[in-house]
This record gives sequence, structure tokens and C-alpha cells, in this order.
Amino acid sequence: MSKTLSRALRLTMLGLLVGGLQLPVLAEELTPNGATKAGNADGSIPAWDGGMTAPPAGWKPEQGYVDPFKDEKPLLVINAGNAEQHKDKLTPGQLAMLEKYPSFSVSVYPSHRTFANPQSIYDATREKAGTARINGHKLENFSLPGTPFPVPKTGTEAIYNHLMQYYGGYKACTDWLPVRSNGSFYRTGFCQHRVQGTNMSPAKPDNLYSLIANYDRPSSLVGTIYLVLDPVDKSFEGRQAWIYNAGQRRVRRAPDLAYDGIEDGSEGMRTIDSFFGFQGAIDRFDWELLGKQEKYVPYNVYKLMDPSLKYDDMLDKGFVKSDLVRNELHRVWVVEATLKEGASHIYSKRRFYIDEDSQLIVLSEAYDSRGNLWRAQFFPLFQAYDAQVMFQTTMIESDLNNGNFIITSITNERKPPVYQWNQTGNASDFAVDAIRRRGTR
Repeated sequence: MSKTLSRALRLTMLGLLVGGLQLPVLAEELTPNGATKAGNADGSIPAWDGGMTAPPAGWKPEQGYVDPFKDEKPLLVINAGNAEQHKDKLTPGQLAMLEKYPSFSVSVYPSHRTFANPQSIYDATREKAGTARINGHKLENFSLPGTPFPVPKTGTEAIYNHLMQYYGGYKACTDWLPVRSNGSFYRTGFCQHRVQGTNMSPAKPDNLYSLIANYDRPSSLVGTIYLVLDPVDKSFEGRQAWIYNAGQRRVRRAPDLAYDGIEDGSEGMRTIDSFFGFQGAIDRFDWELLGKQEKYVPYNVYKLMDPSLKYDDMLDKGFVKSDLVRNELHRVWVVEATLKEGASHIYSKRRFYIDEDSQLIVLSEAYDSRGNLWRAQFFPLFQAYDAQVMFQTTMIESDLNNGNFIITSITNERKPPVYQWNQTGNASDFAVDAIRRRGTR
């Protein structure tokens, strides 16, 4: 950060202890998004130098996201045989996958801190630093853009950082693959137009994002349209959601598009609030910050997005083929969410691993009502170097009980460019009448 960083953020640095870790005292030691700028002691995590702010030379969008690190080889491959030696850098979910599936492995490559956002987002974070506050679960005195708590002191602050992260607006049609333990799967096509409040006209300070989404496959879901208006404050059921049902040819409110409601086309394998790791209201859980740790996490996963790959060739037992997933050592904030007494959710506890650079969830675990680890969840990160956006792609949730898993937002068999960034929206196009007009099968 520049030496003109606001005094408010400097004060948040002084003497701050999180999970037993002394955080940097000087603002200059932090990146514009609140991460530790320096690398780690042995150099296996490098210093942040501004991230990846431009595409590779000669790149064209119709190529898809080419891998700028394609010539690198793994430093280490962790399997069931050597997992014990590396367990301090692995999560319980990764360890459970290694134990359950002999074909599962964690390929570790050199670390690259590629995260970058536009300067305007950094400036907004700097200008607002120290002003946002949490009242219970309620976020107060904050509006987009920017990161509300560059150095989180609580689990609630950390999860709000994830929820508020910048992407501006995008359009994309991607696929979901619900995969049974016997390897059978089908393809669900999901198209989104998602716009953050800063890109909407007219802008509203309480608007986190507006979404219109529809399915383009299978035939049983074609014609279903969702409209979601999500608020900045996630402490209550403030989400407004509607669904257009092609069979009934009418629009109705959709209160089940929240919490542990099940996504259509996911075969019961994913809850509404596990999209992007976590989304929606946070009030059913208590959030505890467990500190910052070094973990092997799926990062810079361009190989996994290669448009020459076919879905049939990518799948394995309980997961995609492990050699397609690049993992790197990064520092992550660890947050544990425990279901409140009297609250309802299929998960009794969840643990999230939030990348310190992007403030995005990159791994998580979900526990059942008996407290047993149920699902290992992976949210691989890549830097959209044409848009200065770090994003989660090809999200994978694996059921450790029955061997089923689901891949969400997979793009390999979609024609590039899949993501159209810098999208804007008009409020009139994200209204009930708008989805009613679109509602033809």
C-alpha cells in the first residue's frame, strides 16, 4: 500500500493479534487487499509484487485462458503413502480424500501470487479502511466497492470480505456435472448474468448483486429462470428471489433459494449457500477466526480449464483426475462456522480456508448433524488476467459417505470465451416483469 494509507487502517495494524499471529505493524507491509506482502521464511511463498495484471503476449479471448505456467513441473505429489509427512499443510478434507480414494493426490507446484484488482478497488478499500463495523451479524457503514476488513479480526469479518470481493459483472454459460459413485453423470447447463451493485444503474448502496439465471440443459429444466437480488448486509433473510416456472408459465417468490435449499440440477449434492464456497445470509452460524495458516490449495488452475479437454476424460473416483489440478502453498485465513442452537441447516459445522490475497474461499469442509466430516469442497482459483479479477472455477464438492460428487461451473466443453467481464445492468432488466417477459420455452 502507499505511504498515504489512511490513519484508520494504520491503527488497526497496531498490536493486533489474530489466532496467536502478530500481524504487520506497518501498513507498507500489506498488499492493497490486506495480505502480508512479504513471502514466508523459506521462500516457498513469494512476496506479492502486484499480481498478474495483463494477459500473456499474443493471447486472444477465443483461446480460452491459456496457462502461463504450463512448463512448470510439480515440486511434490502427495498421495496416501506420504500424506502423513505433509499433513500440517493439508486440510481435513484433503486428508479424507487421500484416505478414501487411492487415485486422489495433491500435486504441488511453485507458488505464484497472481491476484490483482483494478486500482479503483484498491483505492476504495484504502479510503474506507476502519469505517465498516459488525453489529451482531450485521454489516454496518459499508457499501461496495472495496474490502470491508482488510485484516479481519473475527470470523464474521473474514466471511464478509469473501462475500464483498470484486468481480464487477459478468455473463457466462457453464456446466454442472452431478457424478454418481459408479461414474455416471449428466450435464446441467447454467447461464448467469450477475452484476454487482456498483455496475447497476441506478446504483443502490445496499445492493450486493443482481442475478438473472436460466438453464440451457437438460430439457426438464430449460425454461426455468431465477431472479435474485442480494443485499450487502447478510445478517438476515434479506435476499429477494423469484422463479419462473415454464410448465406453470408464472413467476412466484422463491424463499428456498437460500441457506440449505438444494440447487435444481445438482442431484441434492449442493446447497444454495455453498455456491462460491459460501453465499447468502450468515445468521444461522457463529463464525470463529482460527488464524492464518499455510496450506496447499488449488490455485492458478488454468490446466483444469483447458478447452481441449472433454468431460468424459476428466473424471475420476470422487473427483476430477488429480493431475489436472494445480496446488500451491498459500497463506489462508481459517474460519469455522458452527450452527447456532435452535437454527436449522443440514450442516452442523463448516470450515473455510480463505486465500489471504483475494479474500476468497478456496477450500472448505462440511460436517453432518453428528459432527462427522461429510463433504470435502474445492473452489479452485484463477486470475482472469483480461479483467483483473480473481475467480473460482470448476467448483467440486465430494460426498465422503456415498462417493458421489458434483462439479459446478466447469467450462471445458463450452466455446471460449466463456466469461464476458465488465458487464453492467439496468435495474429494470432485473425485475419480476423482466423474467416474466423472458419466460417462454
